[in-house]
Formats: sequence, structure tokens, C-alpha cells
Amino acid sequence: MKIKGLIYTLVLLLAAMPVKAQFFYSAGEAGVSMGAAQYFGDLNERSFKYVRPAGGAYFRYHFNPYISGKVSLNYAHIGFDDKLSSNEYDRKRNLNFKSEIFEASIQAEFNFFKFATGDEDHRFTPYLTGGFGVFYYNPYTEFNGRRYYLRPLGTEGQNVGYNQHKYNRTSYCFPVGVGVKYWLRPGVNLGFEIADRLTLTDYIDDVSAYYVDRSFFAGSLSDPAPAYYIQDRSLEVTPNDPLGRPGKQRGNTSTRDQYLTAVITLSFQLKVYKCPGYLNKDFSQGR
Repeated sequence: MKIKGLIYTLVLLLAAMPVKAQFFYSAGEAGVSMGAAQYFGDLNERSFKYVRPAGGAYFRYHFNPYISGKVSLNYAHIGFDDKLSSNEYDRKRNLNFKSEIFEASIQAEFNFFKFATGDEDHRFTPYLTGGFGVFYYNPYTEFNGRRYYLRPLGTEGQNVGYNQHKYNRTSYCFPVGVGVKYWLRPGVNLGFEIADRLTLTDYIDDVSAYYVDRSFFAGSLSDPAPAYYIQDRSLEVTPNDPLGRPGKQRGNTSTRDQYLTAVITLSFQLKVYKCPGYLNKDFSQGR
């Protein structure tokens, strides 16, 4: 009886002990990004002298441990100034701009290695990414201590039909890049991504084609409108020998503008107590 009582007591104690439930991590994760952006276009072909902040928020969904999809809302501040150029002609041209970028995009990610947060054997992977997005931009400049948005000025004759029509403030982009993922602890993922945004516009910087005759710009000869000066700012450098002769090249019509972002990402996956479908059978058993 004593032995039976002891066994009975042990069974009760074991039953009362907390049992650690097995858990997994959801196929979806939410995260934020923070880093820097650089524009490339008619004012800047390859320089990194005007790097500015970039950031965003995203949701990533794992279709399997190798392929993911990501939806993002991103922000970037970009710009450039001919004064930063090493080219003498560009410095004389003396154009500059700034713009805020607001972007919504969808991207696919292709992992080189199997990746799953919480699994010690699949903790890190580099990846390729590509996608499609739409973005808003609105270039502006400073002149005589005042900010002027460039699109309404029609600096290449858009307002008078000289250069067809005004460009839109929205355009499409195609992010293409590489990155790495690493989980810091189960459910917490750290990453780094560099992606170049190829766009369908040549007017992120308000520069594309040719100078036009100054007579197209509103205002009197004694008091010209700001566009008279802003479309050809070489007047500020060499007032007696300006570049802005009608038909002279102002930008490069054969290329489209781009902006590149380099960001650190931090994301979180929630615990779930049922193995998600994106994990294969062998992998889930190995947990």
C-alpha cells in the first residue's frame, strides 16, 4: 500500500508540473527599415556626395524557407547640386534640386540558403530581391532664400508646349538588389539590403532635355519671373556667358533617373502552436 501510495503521489506531482508547449513562428513578419538614399541622374552619374536618410515599414510573407514576398511603404530624401561635381561644365551649369520620395512597392526575395527563425541550422542567408513600385516625387530648389517647386515653373518649356507636357509627380520604379538575413533570437530577424530603384521618369531632378528661349517665361524684361533664372542658373556663375542658349543640351534624354537605398531591417514573427504550412515536413520534425 505504501508503494502504491508513493507511485500515486509521484503521478500527481508529474501531472501538476508545467509542460513546455512546442511552438513555431508565423509565416508572416512585420518590420521596419532605416538607412540612406542616393539619387543618380542628369545631375549625378556616380557620386555619393549627397547621401540622405531613408526608411520605411514592411510586411514579409514566407511562401517557403527559400522564397518570400514583401510589401513595403518607404520614404527617402534625395537631391544633388552641380557644385559637388568634379566636372567643370557641370559646376558652371549650377543646377540643383531636392525631393522627398514616398514609395509603395512589392518585392520577391530568393534566399540562397534555407532560412527559418528559431532554427539554429538555418540562421543566416544572403538573398536576391526584385519587384515593382509606384512613387511620388516633387523636386524643388532654393532661390533668393525662397523654396520653389520646379514642376509648376516648366523649366524646359512644358508650360508653353515647347517640351510636350508637364511630367507627372508620380512614376513607377523597379527595385533590384541584394541583402542578408540573420535571426538574432527566435522571432526577431535582422537584415541589411541594398536596392537600386530603376524608374520610368527622367524628371526626378527636373532636368532632362534642352534649354529654351527665356522669352517663354512669364514676366517683364525689367522684372523676369523666377523661372527665367532658375532654368539657367549658370547666370549666377558667369552672368556674361550663360549656358542657356535655346536648343543647347541641359540634361540627357537617353537615360532615366534612379535612386538607391541601403537600409538595416528589423522584423518580428509571432509564435504559433501549429506548424505553418510554409515549413516542410522534415524541417518541422527537426525542430
